Amino acid sequence: MHAGAQCVGEHDSLRTAAQMMRDMDVGALPICGDDDRLKGIITDRDIVIKCIAEGGDVDQMTARELAHGLVWCDAETSVEDALVKMEEHKIKRMPVIENHRIVGMISEADLAKELPDSKLAEFVHRVYSGA
Repeated sequence: MHAGAQCVGEHDSLRTAAQMMRDMDVGALPICGDDDRLKGIITDRDIVIKCIAEGGDVDQMTARELAHGLVWCDAETSVEDALVKMEEHKIKRMPVIENHRIVGMISEADLAKELPDSKLAEFVHRVYSGA
């Protein structure tokens, strides 16, 4: 897990989300509501495909409008169980929740550090086979 995930606010613009991704060198951000609870995930691809390519305005469209992916795991979840969940949902990043708050994100890079090559190759095949 990559600890200390920073959220983009649900009312923040897509430009703000993109700037946060640039500054943190990440491709996805959790979206948190005014209640500090996870509302979804937004990716750099979402911004390009669902806003820019459609002629949308990155200053007017909010992160909440593109929120998706309420798939998450608990901080106590094992690497193996997190891997299964990511494979099932064909996702490459997953928020980690503890006491109803986001505490981090699991990404492919995190998995690459923890998994043997054979298991990592299997994960990549399963997640990308339907992409």
